[in-house]
Amino acid sequence: MGDWVVISLRTSENRATIHKILPRKSKFSRKVAGVNTNEQIVASNIDTIFLVNALNKDFNARRIERYLIMAIESGATPVILLSKADLCVDLEEKLKETQRVAAGTPIHIISASCEIGLDELNQYLEPGRTIALLGSSGVGKSTLLNYLAGEVVQETNEVREYDDRGRHTSTSREMFILDSGAIMIDTPGMRELRLWGGGDAIGEAFEDIEELATQCRFSDCNHKQEPGCAIKQAIEDGLIDETRFKSYIRLQKEIKMIEKKQIDINRITCNKKSKKYIDQKYRGL
Repeated sequence: MGDWVVISLRTSENRATIHKILPRKSKFSRKVAGVNTNEQIVASNIDTIFLVNALNKDFNARRIERYLIMAIESGATPVILLSKADLCVDLEEKLKETQRVAAGTPIHIISASCEIGLDELNQYLEPGRTIALLGSSGVGKSTLLNYLAGEVVQETNEVREYDDRGRHTSTSREMFILDSGAIMIDTPGMRELRLWGGGDAIGEAFEDIEELATQCRFSDCNHKQEPGCAIKQAIEDGLIDETRFKSYIRLQKEIKMIEKKQIDINRITCNKKSKKYIDQKYRGL
């Protein structure tokens, strides 16, 4: 969703012929759900990504970290939207928790149903700009889209009361042109969000941790039992959260595992192609 193409119109048939898909300037990708190691492109040619996270029981800073890494890797500009502010009883605490993982990313506190903070989003809705709405089910993407569109373009569902998680409202990706001239891509809530690439983006999203790592006594410090570990000291001093550091390690391992699988798959593919080529070349000899 979001590719630009070169076409020629066949007006008499009310159709068009696609001649070329133009190069993508950005793309938000994830690993497909399940065991397969394949890329799924969720949206392309996006300028801004609205990472929508609800300020209710489903709030999860670790999920924000994961979305943020993938948004940075996409080449688009991430913006964090903390939605359903009218339902939040510990707003200041959740805002601080988000700021700790946001790596300087803009954060907006909003409520589409109560029209809180929505005027601040106009700065991103310039003519010709493309914005992708990303987030879990039930965070309020459809309600926000309806407000920005000025009409009901997507149905909305109630979230489950016991955990504030939603059911899928959007079941496919759709593109809408707003009155401002901006383009909005709505995406279904993602139950499974596995990284696809993002090694460099992890460094940007966890810049505080990587900067501390340069201050360790040993350049090959594993940040476990080594003396002079700046990260261990920062955790003890309360400068960084230990759960954030564990998330950093876990995400790095996930990236390395995906890269290893991709290398193995490419090697197998290459061997099959080589075998086919050899079989054809020496057939009959």
